[in-house]
Amino acid sequence: MPETSEPKRRGAAWTEERGTSDEGRRRLEGAAEASEARKASPLLGWPGAVEASWPDEGVAAHYGDPMREQRVAEASAGVVDRSNRGVLRITGQDRLSWLHSLTTQHLEGLAAGAAAQALVLSPTGHVEHHLTLTDDGTAVWVHVEPGTAGALAEFLESMRFMLRVEVADVSGDYAVLTVLGPAAGDLAAGLGAVAARAEPGPFGTIDLIVGRDLLPEVAGELARRGAAPAGMWAFEALRIAARVPRLGLDTDHRTIPHEVGWIETAVHLNKGCYRGQETVARVHNLGHPPRRLVFLHLDGSADRLPAHGDPVELAGGEPGDEPGDKQGAVVGFTGSAARHYELGPIGLALVKRTVPVDATLLAGGVAAAQEVIVPPDAGANVRVALRRRQVT
Repeated sequence: MPETSEPKRRGAAWTEERGTSDEGRRRLEGAAEASEARKASPLLGWPGAVEASWPDEGVAAHYGDPMREQRVAEASAGVVDRSNRGVLRITGQDRLSWLHSLTTQHLEGLAAGAAAQALVLSPTGHVEHHLTLTDDGTAVWVHVEPGTAGALAEFLESMRFMLRVEVADVSGDYAVLTVLGPAAGDLAAGLGAVAARAEPGPFGTIDLIVGRDLLPEVAGELARRGAAPAGMWAFEALRIAARVPRLGLDTDHRTIPHEVGWIETAVHLNKGCYRGQETVARVHNLGHPPRRLVFLHLDGSADRLPAHGDPVELAGGEPGDEPGDKQGAVVGFTGSAARHYELGPIGLALVKRTVPVDATLLAGGVAAAQEVIVPPDAGANVRVALRRRQVT
């Protein structure tokens, strides 16, 4: 089963190679602590529920049979409790044009009921927040990684100035339920007590934002309609198989959008200025990102999965394209890993752009064949060809 644990403490050399500063580590750990402080989901009372570990404390890892949960979700429909995620509600007449100016996405003309992904970047173009959002005609609903809603709300508040917008962190009052699979649309149709729905999600999912006190009622109705309860182990395995990165797991504080394929899904390249745009434009038009996201087919004979943050090294006899890249050289870090019901052990990793695409890697000591997600020549007007499985 997928093992998730807090990043291991590493020496200074490994920290420098991965690019995870003490500040970046504190950000992740602080988010985890904020998530832990939130009340556990009532759906942990469902039969067979086992609570997930970092970064998904408070919701179920599985309900007794995670492999079956994956199969049912891909064949029919599953409902996943993601109520540990942060939720923001943004109201006011200027909300869309304001968010348009602050994020990487073109949101000015977002139609009521439409959904989008967007990023908030640092001034130097590094990813700080990944947003899934929708507008219901009167408010924009946003959901983000566990424990990060407070920091995002604080940033947005600092950028209000005299505009007609109001930002509220409503994580304590609203929760996210995700429905996925080919029957998801039919099962989620006509549900009452849904404040907003973001459809489609990153890999064909439907994200429902519901009142937290109504979470058991809505989830129960979906189950009665035929959606099988599925935990985060199943969700994460399907996400990884779909080649979809997750902020804080498959990224670090140095990540720029081109490195993980978000340039195709969360960035609009022909919109006006926003914080960090200079880096995006420079890489897109003139250069290449220093690293690239890869899909890992992990050695199935190993009795473990690499942990989040484990170093990725060149396996024996695999020279790199840079002088320091020789056998055993650390060339990146492991992001997510899981056991997929069909593909076996799989994962995502962020590696140097110069690593040969046919090189065998070691992820936390586990042999891995890589599959290109972001090509080495990404940027300079080269489109990223993401081959993502849709759970629809």
